[in-house]
Amino acid sequence: MFRHVVMFTWSDVVDDAHIAAISSALDRLPEAIPEIVAYHHGPDAGMNDGNYDYVVVGDFGSAEDYVTYCEAPAHTDLIRDFIAGRVAARAAVQYAVEG
Repeated sequence: MFRHVVMFTWSDVVDDAHIAAISSALDRLPEAIPEIVAYHHGPDAGMNDGNYDYVVVGDFGSAEDYVTYCEAPAHTDLIRDFIAGRVAARAAVQYAVEG
């Protein structure tokens, strides 16, 4: 298993309606990209100061499946339409999941 985790801090132009639209678009990705094994996302729970605003966690069968996801039009379109130009900070990590 291969996992991708990405966290965003939104810029000031992002409001609650836009976050709802992002969430809805992210919900549709597993239907469009069969390489996604599991996909979870959501806003920060607000329990600690300094956290990012939103997280996406995707699981894939292999690193190659992750690359396919990255290059899939459904994914690149989502980034273009909902994320690009709206992020103040981003952090990501990919890693092999043992077991």
